[in-house]
Amino acid sequence: MKLAVVGGGSTYTPELVDGFARLRDVLPVEELVLVDPAAERLEVVGGLARRILAAQGHPGRVTWTADLDAGVDGADAVLLQLRVGGQAARERDETWPLECGCVGQETTGAGGLAKALRTVPVVLDIAERVRRRNPSAWLVDFTNPVGIVTRALLTAGHRAVGLCNVAIGFQRKFAALLGVAPHEVALEHVGLNHLTWERSVRVGGRDVLPDLLAEHGDAVAADVRMPRALLDRLGVVPSYYLRYFYQHDEVVRELRGKRSRAAEVAEMERRLLEMYAHPGLTEKPELLARRGGAFYSEAAVALTASLLGAGTGGVQDVQVVNTLNNGALPFLPDDAVVEVPATVDTGGAHPLPVRPLEPLYAGLVAAVTAYEHLALEAALRGGRDRVFRALLAHPLIGQVDRAEKLTDALVAHNREHLAWT
Repeated sequence: MKLAVVGGGSTYTPELVDGFARLRDVLPVEELVLVDPAAERLEVVGGLARRILAAQGHPGRVTWTADLDAGVDGADAVLLQLRVGGQAARERDETWPLECGCVGQETTGAGGLAKALRTVPVVLDIAERVRRRNPSAWLVDFTNPVGIVTRALLTAGHRAVGLCNVAIGFQRKFAALLGVAPHEVALEHVGLNHLTWERSVRVGGRDVLPDLLAEHGDAVAADVRMPRALLDRLGVVPSYYLRYFYQHDEVVRELRGKRSRAAEVAEMERRLLEMYAHPGLTEKPELLARRGGAFYSEAAVALTASLLGAGTGGVQDVQVVNTLNNGALPFLPDDAVVEVPATVDTGGAHPLPVRPLEPLYAGLVAAVTAYEHLALEAALRGGRDRVFRALLAHPLIGQVDRAEKLTDALVAHNREHLAWT
């Protein structure tokens, strides 16, 4: 089995490789190719990847290349984890929206739209080149904004599933609080990428979410950085990203007074790459856990194994993924991309039925879905007016003057990545 990782020079990659090494019985990788245009960085990350596999006695072969076509040739699955514009573009995404009184974040609001506009054309080009080389290959997208990027891939007819680590992160944290094994915890996780709620937490078929909140509500609230009282009133656990909606103005004030997350990550990446370059390092360093993407490797291994029928005998497996709605949330179009539990097999991801969503959540999901539709239109077709429409539709913006200013700022900061400017 051959896997290719596009964006293989990412500091995330050792987390992924560690998962391949530990979970070799689930996903027997024989060849792993890391693809990235940053040759020097790729060599550092690739060297550590080889040492991780060797240290754990994994027989798989690791290679790396800047040649995309060569790297994906013959791959059974291609994992996408790229960042167009690097951390410098991310820092801009987190900065200029604040000047207009809006949250600055890489996947939400105006910054998220900027990232989508830079990313969608690049990912679609990669996907088309993969399809020409190997039409049967699966694309696993971890590239943000996952919902919009996955919708772009599926709309273009690619064999793709989107993946985020929020659900598996909650599963592992809840399991630890409850004192049970992770596989015993089943989440009723529903919404869109980075816009989800845990509506039930089942252990042995029983919903233990009320007990979880009663006994561990302070810890859960601290994790999602929202008031304990809000979680108690809602009776659900919102993802961390709902903070940008439920406490928008407070978050803007907070972000204006602190160093950007992009600057923190850039410094962390510099330190990580120094560590990775040391020939004596044979495992992922503890610092990587602070980079984000916890449990990404385990989610990626499980999803890829199910898509390729590895280790499961082709049996369907239930996982939280980003895939076409197809009636799961009846108030959304079938071609919207939702993040819900789905059965995953060699035919792809098939969303499970979802209990009717309460208006408090359904309204926001519908509004953000409309924004994502307009964002994809802007990414595919370009034009200042399409960017403006997407921003005007976003629930965190929604005002003409603000949308106009943000449109001007977005275009000014991203000209080099927008073919239509």
